[in-house]
Amino acid sequence: MRKKAIAMTEKSTILVVDDDHAHRTMLSTLVSGWGYNVSEADDGSTAIEKVKASSYDLVLMDVRMVRVSGLEALEAIKSVNPAIPVIIMTAYSTVETAVAALKQGAHDYLTKPLDFDKLRLTIDRAMEHTRLREENRMLRQTLGQTFNSQNIIGKSPAMRMLLETVAQVAASEATVLISGDSGTGKELIAGAIHFNSLRKDGPFVKINCAAITETLLESELFGHEKGAFTGADRRKEGRFSQAHGGTLLLDEVSEMSLMMQVKLLRALQEREFSRVGGEDTIQVDVRVIAATNKDLKEQINKGDFRDDLYYRLNVVELKVPPLPDRKEDIPLLAQHFLEKFAAKNRKEIKGFTPKAMDNLIRYSWPGNVRELMNAIERGVVLARTNYLDVSDFPFMDEKMDQDSTDTAQLYMQGDRPLDEIEKAAILSTLEAAGGNKSETARRLGITRKTLHKKLKAYGVMQ
Repeated sequence: MRKKAIAMTEKSTILVVDDDHAHRTMLSTLVSGWGYNVSEADDGSTAIEKVKASSYDLVLMDVRMVRVSGLEALEAIKSVNPAIPVIIMTAYSTVETAVAALKQGAHDYLTKPLDFDKLRLTIDRAMEHTRLREENRMLRQTLGQTFNSQNIIGKSPAMRMLLETVAQVAASEATVLISGDSGTGKELIAGAIHFNSLRKDGPFVKINCAAITETLLESELFGHEKGAFTGADRRKEGRFSQAHGGTLLLDEVSEMSLMMQVKLLRALQEREFSRVGGEDTIQVDVRVIAATNKDLKEQINKGDFRDDLYYRLNVVELKVPPLPDRKEDIPLLAQHFLEKFAAKNRKEIKGFTPKAMDNLIRYSWPGNVRELMNAIERGVVLARTNYLDVSDFPFMDEKMDQDSTDTAQLYMQGDRPLDEIEKAAILSTLEAAGGNKSETARRLGITRKTLHKKLKAYGVMQ
């Protein structure tokens, strides 16, 4: 009984705005049946006053109303709270109206008579945006303090599987190879392994093998004696010595020369080495984690990487998924970065407009998490309002506007048979999504199973 009471108080509230009493009542009954609280308004002016007076999680609003139209009310509502998702609906659909609504910040645009399945999917997706802050907090609690200090955020199946493996690997002494594209967060994964291992009280030492010349890399790794080479005016301890009792991260390990790979292999096998210019053998207790953005097996085939070193490093391999493969994590990551950079720059920024968040999710992010982080930081620094909007991400703006116009045009072509319009919309969306069927289904508001049947019917899939 206690759980039910809590659930009832946490239901989201939707404001249904329509001057047609019968249609408004029908929608209110329908939406209530889906588990939402509902409030009603019979005109755009009433809706504006209600939004000023109370907090709503979503507005479902008609376009044509007697006193204040839906588009006029949309503009006013967005000025009061840009974060409220507003779904526009009308029986008088035109390309111009659809594009105008989307440009003014509407979350989506639906035509009457409404497809109730699509309406429910659209509402559910819009509600995801309003849950960002709470979900971010709950996710950190679920993962516990284990990964919180390392800022590893992700609820996607790929990230959850990765984090579960990290938890298993951390408790061992195994050498780990972390692979993944640049900007995916390989260093964070390495840090999570160290700080959740028995070596967490020891040092966590990092070195980027690509940033140091071959001559200096040996000295950086193993140290050198005074007079070992020109400029060596004193003895220097290397990273292996510094990491004694802890963990050493060899980032971009694929950039090592073959000669350095031989020396690294010996150090890993024997757990000992000599400083450059020295004869004494130094023994260390170090756990090694290697990271690379290259396919080491391919490097082996090219003769650029030793297979014996590969198998020494690859006791356990962890692959960090690129951001386009974990789009479910983008809202959480974006909100995390927003809070971080807003605090750093002492700015009162509360969140993202629904359209801005939708664009962030749809963008391809070739630079992965690093590019997302940089985009959010830039947006925070240059923001003029309390909510980041599409104008704060100009590198995406033009592409997303074109996508919105193209999609609206596909759905509004009334001079073609319905099945042709549907086919054109699906195939166009599939192409825009780079052939990603899960993303295509998400954009169209249908299940992947339905999409598969449609594509099969079009002869696209066997």
